[in-house]
Amino acid sequence: MYNMLRVAVLLFSFSTCFARFIVHPEVVPSVGRAWPQPQQYVSESTYFTVDRTKFYFSDSSKCDIIVDAMTRYMNIIFQGCQNSSSTFPLNEQQKLAIKNSSGDLPYLTIKIAGSCEKYPYENMDEQYMIEINTRDYLGAGILYSTTVWGALRGLETFSQLVYEIQPGVHAINTSLTLDFPRFSYRGVLLDTSRHFVPVPHLLANLDAMASVKMNVFHWHIVDDQSFPYVSKTFPELSEKGSFNPKTHTYSQKEIAQIIEYARLRGIRVVAEFDSPGHTMSWGNGRPDILTKCYTGSQWNGNYGPLDPSNHDVYVFLKSLFSEIGTVFPENYVHLGGDEVSFKCWQSNPGIRSFMKAHNISTYAKLEEYYMQNLLDIVKALNKSYVVWQEVFDNGVKIKKDTVVHVWKDGYKSELANVTGAGYNAILSSCWYLNYISYGNDWHAYYQCDPHDFKGSGDQKNLVIGGEACMWGEYVDGSNVISRTWPRAAAVAERLWSNISVTDINAAIPRLEEQRCRMLRRGIKVEPVSGPGYCECDYLL
Repeated sequence: MYNMLRVAVLLFSFSTCFARFIVHPEVVPSVGRAWPQPQQYVSESTYFTVDRTKFYFSDSSKCDIIVDAMTRYMNIIFQGCQNSSSTFPLNEQQKLAIKNSSGDLPYLTIKIAGSCEKYPYENMDEQYMIEINTRDYLGAGILYSTTVWGALRGLETFSQLVYEIQPGVHAINTSLTLDFPRFSYRGVLLDTSRHFVPVPHLLANLDAMASVKMNVFHWHIVDDQSFPYVSKTFPELSEKGSFNPKTHTYSQKEIAQIIEYARLRGIRVVAEFDSPGHTMSWGNGRPDILTKCYTGSQWNGNYGPLDPSNHDVYVFLKSLFSEIGTVFPENYVHLGGDEVSFKCWQSNPGIRSFMKAHNISTYAKLEEYYMQNLLDIVKALNKSYVVWQEVFDNGVKIKKDTVVHVWKDGYKSELANVTGAGYNAILSSCWYLNYISYGNDWHAYYQCDPHDFKGSGDQKNLVIGGEACMWGEYVDGSNVISRTWPRAAAVAERLWSNISVTDINAAIPRLEEQRCRMLRRGIKVEPVSGPGYCECDYLL
């Protein structure tokens, strides 16, 4: 038996080592292909050069979002590996590339039919059209949209259609692009409680999101481990609940900076303050709002979730969410409501007496009592809300415009139940990016579809999108961008592009180009498709 085991171990070791020597083909990026893939895109082989010393955007709307975007995209389009805009004498090969072109594209006209909207919102119109050298715009280009949000998405696509034919020489093909998102809600969750993520990395994440047309930053800002949000109403929450109140917090000025940075990129910032569970850090500054846990008839010194029997808890929540509503202008706030342990509630004699007096028969009903009070508070502040699926599962009465966030296994039946009850839903179950594995794990993300459940057409219309989640147990500023991106781009294409866009092999070179594009923009993202190289990766 010993010898057989020894042979087995040797064979396993050999096969494991041999796997290292399997030759994987080099991944070659596409050239001038957009990510996510537009709904309709047709092009010809003829191309126009785009000269950075002559090219400009023409816009008559004067919307601040577009004015800012034009400056930003002028830098992005001509950005080299060293972020240099210096010009050098052209060599003969470069001169030949220009000679073979159909001429210079002098400008891109931007036409926006609507008014200058200020903040992105749910169901905003993001459709656009780009024409380059078409019958109506010979030798010229136009970007047409109804709103500034569509213009932003169109500018991103235009920046991706421009490609380098020689170092320092850029071109764009004769083409027509008609585009709009399949889903209105396309989000990324970052968790800044389990590890603190510095502001520059949150801004880099917004740049990454904008590059793939994602439009909701779900900021899971606080949790059990820390409370980095600096409240002016309750400063003790961050002073005693953050990892370090001097270095590991987000001031309201910094939050305003993040919201403004997101606004200019057409991204909503939905903050999450999860309760009644996941609130241990809240109790460092306000222990009076947590439940005291008992062993027998004595308090054992431990705390549990927020105390739903304590009237002062609801007074506190009203003040806190009143402030949150002014700090975060977004119409929606994420209220959490997941993973509530009943053990501490069960041990507390005061809570048991409260339940008896109010005819509350189960602890699930007690949670429902808490959530109903919280939802009423938020509703009175004229805010809408997103909740984790447990709130729906436990029978809490929620508003018709509530968004139910589906995250557990068995999501297909959950989506059927949520939409069958008439509620909007977003999906995250198959897009937990914090679970990592060796190899092309993005393939599984690419194959997951929010409409893949049994339901009517009306039900599927209630699934408004989805969200890639990066929970913070093992990420901080050192790796949050590289671990999230470009893997989250697979989710972005699933949520934007046509339902028929499912060919992984066709996606691989375009995703590789997107990765190289992000590196060129200074976003330090990891390889995802095997061996290969990008022109800018030597600078990492």
